[in-house]
Amino acid sequence: MFDKTRLKKKIATVKQTIAFLEQKRSRSQAALLDAFLKNTSPSDEDVDFFNKYTEQIELERNHLQYLLKEYDELKKQK
Repeated sequence: MFDKTRLKKKIATVKQTIAFLEQKRSRSQAALLDAFLKNTSPSDEDVDFFNKYTEQIELERNHLQYLLKEYDELKKQK
């Protein structure tokens, strides 16, 4: 029972982290889109931020999948 509760809390935390990172990434994404629409070159800083946040989001999503799989296995046991 404790493991399920612990996993639920971790899953909620990871989901919040993903939402926060996606919000941060959307700022640089908007700047990249603006540069694309204006047919100009985006700033290196915007590209770096976008890549950094995208990488972090992917890592968190992988972690979330692992936690969800672990949670499902616990549910099947009981």
